[in-house]
Amino acid sequence: MKKILVTGGLGFIGSHTAVELQNSGFDVIIIDDLSNARIEVLENIGKITGKVPEFFQLDLKSKAQVTSFFENNHVDGIIHFAAFKAVGESVQKPLDYYENNIGSLVYILQEMRDRKLNNFIFSSSCTVYGQADELPITENAPIKPAESPYGNTKQIGEEIIQDSCKANGLNAIALRYFNPIGAHESAKIGELPLGVPQNLIPYVTQTAAGIREQLSIFGDDYDTPDGTAIRDYIHVVDLAKAHIAALNRLLHQKNETAFEVFNVGTGKGSSVLEIVKAFEKATNQNLNYKIVERRAGDITAAYADTNIANEKLNWKTEKSLEEALLSAWKWQNTQS
Repeated sequence: MKKILVTGGLGFIGSHTAVELQNSGFDVIIIDDLSNARIEVLENIGKITGKVPEFFQLDLKSKAQVTSFFENNHVDGIIHFAAFKAVGESVQKPLDYYENNIGSLVYILQEMRDRKLNNFIFSSSCTVYGQADELPITENAPIKPAESPYGNTKQIGEEIIQDSCKANGLNAIALRYFNPIGAHESAKIGELPLGVPQNLIPYVTQTAAGIREQLSIFGDDYDTPDGTAIRDYIHVVDLAKAHIAALNRLLHQKNETAFEVFNVGTGKGSSVLEIVKAFEKATNQNLNYKIVERRAGDITAAYADTNIANEKLNWKTEKSLEEALLSAWKWQNTQS
């Protein structure tokens, strides 16, 4: 049984990927520092899959802790999620983002080099494209100057990995996510930000649940049909399954080059107001919202061309926007 390390594995995407890995027959080790996750998630992964993954609470910003882990554990592949991920927060705290997102990546890649480990999946983002010239966005779209420090850490991260592939014989895939939403159908794991949510859907569900007084929509003067920003919202379970497909591509040596990138989205864009209306329709909940000023670092529109991922990873999304919104609401209702 192949043993896969999942860093940030108690977070939103990491926990869903851990579930899909175990359901696919992999042995999973999770590292998480619990800075934006709760330890109860570990037990809930076990409730879904029948097995609680091995867990280490480590700070990946500590080179000594990273080295100690690899000295005592062998893995066959790594899926690296652990990173700060809020665009707005990164504008306010750039140095924290560079230290956490870049430092941890470098330390892991150094250990992989020293131990001749291969098979690395990187949690990247469509933010690497910045404000794209053409939609939908293909993998060949130019990488523009980042709109935020968060986006810059993903650009720099990809460059570091690419250089490591050239120098150290690493095989790696960067999955450029669009906007993951939703929750596992069991409602045992989902998106649970600590403190005020930085992403749209948990803010929507918390507003509907009465936890937040009002949803703020950042700007209605974008060049879009209804003036609000457009994103490609993908169900987190579909996204998790893309990691399994990417991992199998590396394990079976199907990759065409040492470093590959794939867009992971639905191929369809939805505006913020469309999401609000779709949520209200799916759940029969009325949302209290207001339009406020644009948020620093946000772009007008982004949605994926998924043809390459569909073809080469033999993967495609299966779940609808309504399913994603309903699952998020079901998850929210378990939190009260």
